[in-house]
Amino acid sequence: MSKPPHNRMGPKATEAEVPIGRDGGGLRLRAVLPNAITAAALCSGLTGIRFAVTGNWPEAVLAIVLAGVLDGMDGRVARLLKAQSRFGAELDSLADSLSFGMAPAIILYLWSLQAVPNLGWFASLAFAVACALRLARFNAQIDVDDQPHKSAGFLTGIPAPVGAGLAFLPIYLWLAGGWDWMRDPWIVGPWMVVIAFLMISNTATLSWMSIRPRRNVRLELILFVGILFAALLVEPWWTLAAICAGYLLLMPYAWMKYARIKRQVSSAGPTDTPVAAPDE
Repeated sequence: MSKPPHNRMGPKATEAEVPIGRDGGGLRLRAVLPNAITAAALCSGLTGIRFAVTGNWPEAVLAIVLAGVLDGMDGRVARLLKAQSRFGAELDSLADSLSFGMAPAIILYLWSLQAVPNLGWFASLAFAVACALRLARFNAQIDVDDQPHKSAGFLTGIPAPVGAGLAFLPIYLWLAGGWDWMRDPWIVGPWMVVIAFLMISNTATLSWMSIRPRRNVRLELILFVGILFAALLVEPWWTLAAICAGYLLLMPYAWMKYARIKRQVSSAGPTDTPVAAPDE
């Protein structure tokens, strides 16, 4: 009697764990699309370095911004198509480290920090390494149950794409106002170190899931998003700088909100659990 063919995936293999979406002899688009978006984000981030090498600073910054937009899409597309996989999670982390850690560090070094080569390079290294450490911490805690920030609907530290966007704040202001003093390495370097510290800090920061406007402001919110999009088209650099300022102003609100939730949970007892967990 012939033996049945050996299943290398094992009896517990799920649909999302089948390599690169292979189904019989065909290739399903839904299993490839999220990873393709991640690869596009990676290419966009690395292309930002190419623009920086040639001195095309607006294009370099916009390439990283585009990588951030694509990074925000891949995970949601994967969940929508039910195509999550361990391969996709690992690829996403590698792409984030390159697009939001190494690429911004090199761009800012070439734009400003090379005027003080040694100290400027240390600031760039601090930013790139902090981004990698943040992503490694996030991956290591995926299966950990005891995560106070995550269980309360918050993130730990600022996300990597947000960190890259905040690190570019001096470039936004330089492009918007033509202020050459914003290119001073003694401003850019300390600013990068501050953002690097915020990425690996244990402070609670807002996630999309923790921002829940009231239903009665739905029309106002839609109007705000429309105006914001128009502002990005008309005055992209001032608008990006304003978004950075708004995020920084919201950080104390996140701290106070998390402290309030923590007090409520402590008073209610250990059996009560807060809201759902957010994504990176």
